[in-house]
Amino acid sequence: MSSPARIAVSPTESVYPPTRHAARERLSGWLAGGAINYGKRRNFDFGPSDRSNVSGLSPFVRHRLILESEILAETLSRFPLRRVDKFVQEVFWRTYFKGWLEHRPGVWHGYTGRVLQLVEELGCDAGLRAEYDRAVDGRTGIDCFDAWVHELRHTGYLHNHARMWFASIWIFTLKLPWELGADFFMQHLLDGDAAANTCSWRWVGGLHTQGKTYLARAANIREYTAGRFDPGDALAEVAMPIAGSLPPQPQPIREADTAPVDGTVGLLMTDDDCDPASLASDIQVQTCLALRTAEQRSPMSVAEHVLEFSAGALDDGLRRFSNKAQHAASAETADSIEDVLDWASRWSLDTVVVADPPQGASADALTRLEPSLRARGIRFVRLRRGFDELVWPHARKGFFGLKKKIPALLADMGLDAEV
Repeated sequence: MSSPARIAVSPTESVYPPTRHAARERLSGWLAGGAINYGKRRNFDFGPSDRSNVSGLSPFVRHRLILESEILAETLSRFPLRRVDKFVQEVFWRTYFKGWLEHRPGVWHGYTGRVLQLVEELGCDAGLRAEYDRAVDGRTGIDCFDAWVHELRHTGYLHNHARMWFASIWIFTLKLPWELGADFFMQHLLDGDAAANTCSWRWVGGLHTQGKTYLARAANIREYTAGRFDPGDALAEVAMPIAGSLPPQPQPIREADTAPVDGTVGLLMTDDDCDPASLASDIQVQTCLALRTAEQRSPMSVAEHVLEFSAGALDDGLRRFSNKAQHAASAETADSIEDVLDWASRWSLDTVVVADPPQGASADALTRLEPSLRARGIRFVRLRRGFDELVWPHARKGFFGLKKKIPALLADMGLDAEV
């Protein structure tokens, strides 16, 4: 099946400039304004013209233009934990999903394999194709759902509560395969995160927590959109768990590399971490290469605004690397594994260092790259952020087990966890 043409969207750069500077400014503004009221107002979706009740940091965090540890440190330097506990928990939620999926990589690969199968089915099943197109074109006749489709396509963002409603309507009312809905999100979300997206859709459908589903209700939508929408009796009234295997038992997470790095070193950047230089600050790096993998987030066409944000975030990372370099160092971009191998050959690299990405398109690309590097005698070193090392081991089961540990984890980070 041929991929559909890319969809033209309104520019989002003015709202989400893909830079660390913009991320820092947004955090500062959030802490000066909305953060203190987040717990009371966070579930309201007031529409794209009023996002004052949420931080809007997720596109930056997803690309690690700003780090979770920075957000937590600055938040707790201004407020006691008891006043911002819901916001702090939200920061941990994203990392929880990453850790959960690291313990179960088969869930991610099962999802991506199923999406490929469904894309093929869209090419030969006219009924499925028609229902899918009706949904993703916003022609269902369900006013809130169609509005969210339009918002997603044009802004690359949806409020978290709207994402839950959307997924529930997709699964239980429209009765479409959840994997196609999750893939539609990955095509369009600026903060499209493999773990958070996959696990959230599984949770709504009853695959993440046994027997637990999420049913979108008209009264709930009416209340938390402040009356903007009222789907009436258009929604499903029951949400039976969808068919699928239960989550596998957690397996040990692969250990990060810690051995010393020497020789001629190249730093490889992915859009999962656009500041790897800060992770490799004690390593002398001769060259840095940014590998673009955003197009691989979906087997269908990824929206231009997603590609542009990812490319801009990588470019910002390269600029900051060049500014920090204390010696002559190159900064380049690549679009394929072959480009990376050519870069390593041109620089006669002994070692390639990368910030270890979680499950997703970048990690899949590195899995394909690593054997080719090693076959050329080039050492491949994956460094892991301390925050991930600290939190991921506690994401073996449900979030609420991790939630209980948040004060202790903050204390381990050297942050004031006084409630």
